[in-house]
Amino acid sequence: MSACQKAARPLTQCLRISQASSQSSRTIRLFTSSSRLSEEAVTETASFTPTPIYDPETVTSSKEERKLMRTGVYPIGSRRRRAAIKTSENIPFEQLPYQCFQEARKILQADREEKLALIAKERLRISNLVATDSATINGGQKVKDVRLDSMRRHLEYLKIQADINDPLIKKRFEDGQGDMTKPIYRYLADRKWREYQRKIIVQRIEQLGIVPDVLPFFEPTAEVRLAFRQKNVQPGEFVDSRISEVPPRLKVQVFDKGERLVTIVVIDSDVPLIEKDDFGSRCHYLAANIPLSPAETSLPLSKATEAQVIHPWLPAFTQKGSPYHRYSVFVLQQEPGKILDTASLKEQIKRDGFSLRRFVDKCKVTPIGMNIFRSIWDEGTAGVMERAGIEGADIEFKRKKVVALKPKQKARGWEARHASDKYKSLRR
Repeated sequence: MSACQKAARPLTQCLRISQASSQSSRTIRLFTSSSRLSEEAVTETASFTPTPIYDPETVTSSKEERKLMRTGVYPIGSRRRRAAIKTSENIPFEQLPYQCFQEARKILQADREEKLALIAKERLRISNLVATDSATINGGQKVKDVRLDSMRRHLEYLKIQADINDPLIKKRFEDGQGDMTKPIYRYLADRKWREYQRKIIVQRIEQLGIVPDVLPFFEPTAEVRLAFRQKNVQPGEFVDSRISEVPPRLKVQVFDKGERLVTIVVIDSDVPLIEKDDFGSRCHYLAANIPLSPAETSLPLSKATEAQVIHPWLPAFTQKGSPYHRYSVFVLQQEPGKILDTASLKEQIKRDGFSLRRFVDKCKVTPIGMNIFRSIWDEGTAGVMERAGIEGADIEFKRKKVVALKPKQKARGWEARHASDKYKSLRR
C-alpha cells in the first residue's frame, strides 16, 4: 500500500460515515408520532417469537442438553439414540419395518407364552400347597413353609424370564420409565447397580476402613445415593462444611418387593478423645420407622416427623488440626411388622459414644445399604459450629512429638573423622 493510500484511508472512512448518517436522516419521518409500517411488522414478529423448547427424546447438542437440564428435564437415552430418533420417521418401536426384527419378536412372543403357561402352573401348585393341611406333610409346618418359600422364589424367576428378552421392556428401562413394582425392572436395576456402583461403594468400605471400625461385617444389598441441596455426593467425597450444614437427601433403591420400615443412621467414627488419646464415634442423625418401597425411593432427612426422629441432624464438622472425619450414612431394615419405640430410644441412646454394633444387636435391625462422605476443617467450619452451638471451634489439634527412648549413638568411622566444621560442606 502506497503512502498516499495510507493517508487517504481516514478521510474515506469519514466520508462513508457521513454518507450513512445523511441517508438515515433522510429516512426519518417528521411531523408524526407513529412508527413506520415496516417497524410495526418487525416489532410484532419479535414479540410473538416462541422460546425454544427442546424435546428430551430428540435433543442432540451438548448446549441444548445443558439448557434442557437447567429446566429440570434430563435427556432420555444416549445422544446417538436421540439423533437416530430425530432423523428417522416417527414409527412406534414395535412397528419398525424390519423383517428380521419382526420375526425375532414372533419367536420371543412364543417363548413368552411358554413362560406364562409355566407361571400359571406354578401358581396352581402354590395354591394347592397352601390349601394342604400341614399335618399331612412329612416335617409339618416347617417343611411346608420352606417349600412355599422355594416355590415363590421360582415363580419370581419365571416372571423375570418371561420378560427378560422383550425389547420394549429394555427400551422402557433404558428410558427411565420402568415400573419398579414389577420383578423384571427390579432385576434389571439390580444388575445395572452391581455392574459398577456397588463395586465403588464396596471399594470405599474397604479403603476407608468402615469394616471393622463401624461394623464387623457388611454386604450392601440396596443402592443409597446422597445429595446435599443440589449437590450429588459421590462415595467418599470431601464435602464443604457449609454444604453439609443442612440435612441431606437420600435416594434408596431396594430390589426386593414389598414395603418395609427402615432406620437411618449417620455416624461420625473419627471423633477425637483428648482424655484417652484415642478416637470415638458420634451420632449425627437417627430416625426410625421410615417407610420404604421399590417405587418410593426418596428419603429427605428433613421431612422426617417428630415421632420418627430420635436425634435431629447435627452438622458435620472437623476441628482444626484433626484428620478428616468419615461420616457413614447407613440404612437399616427393621423386622417385618416391628415398630421401634422412639420415645424410649431417645432416653437410652446418646449422641456421644454411639455404637452402631450395639444398636444393631439391640434393635434387631439389618444393614442393607450405606453411603459415605468425608469432612475436614475449612474456612466455613467455625461459622457452622457457632450457628449449631457446638463448642471447640477455637481448639487446634497438633501432633505430639515423640521423643526417642533410644540414646543417640556416637559417630563412628567416616562420620567421626569428618565431624568438625572443616568438613561441614560435605555433610548433608
